[in-house]
Amino acid sequence: MDIDPITLEVARNAIYSIAEEMRFIMMRTAHAPLFKEAGDLSCALTDAEGRLVAQGRDHPIHLGVMSSTVKEFLRWMGDTPLAPGDVYFTNALTIGGNHLPDVKAIKPIFVGGQLLAFSVVLAHWPDTGGSVPGSYNTKAREIYQEGLQMPPLRLFTAAGADRTLMELILLNVRGREQREGDIYGQRAACEVAARRVEEVAQRYGADVLRGCFARFLEESELRMRAAVAAVPDGVYHGEDCMDHDGIGGRPYRIAVTVTVRGDVSTFDFGGSDPQAEGPINTTRFVVQSAVYYAAKSLFQPDIPTNDGCYRPFHVVVPEGCLLNPRPGAPVVGGNHETSRRVVDAIYRALAPAVPDRVTAAGHGSGGVVIIAGPSYVFYEAHGGGHGAGATWDGLSARQTTLGNIMNTPVEAMEASFPFVIERYELRPGSAGAGRQRGGLGLRRAIRLLDDRAQLTTMIERTVIAPWGLFGGQPGRCVRIRVNAGRPDEREVSGKANCSLQAGDVLLLETAGGGGYGPPGERSAELEAADRQEGYVE
Repeated sequence: MDIDPITLEVARNAIYSIAEEMRFIMMRTAHAPLFKEAGDLSCALTDAEGRLVAQGRDHPIHLGVMSSTVKEFLRWMGDTPLAPGDVYFTNALTIGGNHLPDVKAIKPIFVGGQLLAFSVVLAHWPDTGGSVPGSYNTKAREIYQEGLQMPPLRLFTAAGADRTLMELILLNVRGREQREGDIYGQRAACEVAARRVEEVAQRYGADVLRGCFARFLEESELRMRAAVAAVPDGVYHGEDCMDHDGIGGRPYRIAVTVTVRGDVSTFDFGGSDPQAEGPINTTRFVVQSAVYYAAKSLFQPDIPTNDGCYRPFHVVVPEGCLLNPRPGAPVVGGNHETSRRVVDAIYRALAPAVPDRVTAAGHGSGGVVIIAGPSYVFYEAHGGGHGAGATWDGLSARQTTLGNIMNTPVEAMEASFPFVIERYELRPGSAGAGRQRGGLGLRRAIRLLDDRAQLTTMIERTVIAPWGLFGGQPGRCVRIRVNAGRPDEREVSGKANCSLQAGDVLLLETAGGGGYGPPGERSAELEAADRQEGYVE
């Protein structure tokens, strides 16, 4: 179909604006602070075949997940008819899944009686059941300990909610009222997106909009192929390791071989360690997300995000390894911990090919801390230091690579949960030295007011430090303590489930980013500025 450039560009911006609006709708209507304050969610639109057309500026970790979710959903549904008003919910690992807390709402969009598109909202529920509050059992040996698994469930039709299915879910998760409000928030975002897509289709015609979808993908593919072709052909190898799996003490290796040939690149993870006993395994959909993020960030970050971007990339992940475990394996930590190590391994591999674009390792963790009591579940993802690049210092106290979650304001936390934030600051001396300095980690102290609280941590880089590049020094590792400086001080593992009591103070110090280039080459002016700002001890 011949579509004039003006119509194409107006339609492109309209569709991407819809994906952005979905996010705001969800944040304004959801109940959990994790959504309305921190924004731990992603929104997307696909065409009728499930190909990603537009994704909001949400979480990079969901790039491959959103790209696969609707395709796998359609395979699951087979010949089962879809209808206007339907909204399905699923967290099944086989339906583009990453881990059970990330629940997807999927709505088919019809125009003139024909299926045109799907709207999708992925939201990280603070609890999906399982053996511990927050659904992060760091000692889990099987996925059944991690929460309720939901195949695609039609929770809504044009007639309203299916109360039987709704009750099935709400009876198996903690925080019933909050979860129900979040479910309706996801539905609202999908419904608004459907109305907006219908408005665009009515303006230009459904066939024209279908043609625009195809053109979006074609243009992104052409631009990405050109970007890959600009990278020197070669075979590049990189490795990194997970600290441990929460059960045993040994590290787990992630290995990648990147082959660049012309306008195509292959990412082969053969040589990675077998699947773990503990919950650091991850799914192939998450590995795809990590590959897509790493490749796009290094090759051409400005290309509009859709399935066309990913066509030049081939991902090979052997079954039974840490990155593609067999059914039943625990995976809750793999989504935001193991995925970041995949990115680090790719960056390490491609550093010789694109040294001016790659960065040293960042803090490399979702920084997940969960504090839960009888009537609440607090979930926060903490940032750390970015790795430095060829001509820039790393950013400090931010989510790195695959994360894009905002920090919950202290006032909102203290108003909603029984604790007080005593300190929240940068962590001096945590950054890796180099010609360009890594970013600093953060330090947060939380005083508990509740006598029956349970602490969960799912944090990497407590043992293996974020590495530097081309002579840069590593960042400092994560450290977690309870009652630091008191006679009852104790260290807490990066993968722990333990009890806290009123008066306990949790002190979290996140990792700094690695440096880039020899420290001796850093300018005197930058060194003086670091001292003046208190960045060095």
